[in-house]
Amino acid sequence: MGTVVLHKSMSLDGFVAGPDIGAEHPMGRGGMRLHEWMFTDRPDPRDKEVVAAMNASAGAVVVGRRTFDVGLPHWEDTPYPVPTFVLTHQARDELVMKSATFTFVTDGIETALKSAQVAAGDKDVIVMGAQAGRQFLGAGLLDELQINLVPVVLGAGTRLLEDLGHIELERTQVIASDAVTHLRFRVVT
Repeated sequence: MGTVVLHKSMSLDGFVAGPDIGAEHPMGRGGMRLHEWMFTDRPDPRDKEVVAAMNASAGAVVVGRRTFDVGLPHWEDTPYPVPTFVLTHQARDELVMKSATFTFVTDGIETALKSAQVAAGDKDVIVMGAQAGRQFLGAGLLDELQINLVPVVLGAGTRLLEDLGHIELERTQVIASDAVTHLRFRVVT
């Protein structure tokens, strides 16, 4: 069985999205700045290696409903080419895309995780979305946390590590480029 990993780009002041998330600003106002390092036409080789490793390790994804709602029009597919499980309160039929399928899970994060682990096999389950990430961290279901720390202060928006209580982390990797510092942590249980 693979690892359960939360990948998030974050500002120096702890925001993973700017304020006013919606269709017009899926990452909130100013939030796209957090992902520029991935979408530049001149990527740093170190950043390319991090993205390649994330893509190669993905076996399934668990995503929050809000992330699904604002992300789908931009992704036009699953966020990774693997089965994706959407945490939601509203039942819905599977949504087949060109790369994989969205499955909507209404009975909690544990069920979504079990389904994702079966689908992923020995590859990783990637958790996407601030709310989903907080739920997984708070429930002790996350193995690792990958923070891509971007040198910007957003000043407002959505924080990832808010209202979680005490969680011990062990840093396992640091890769720095001019655009972003990639920090990987193991959650200490």
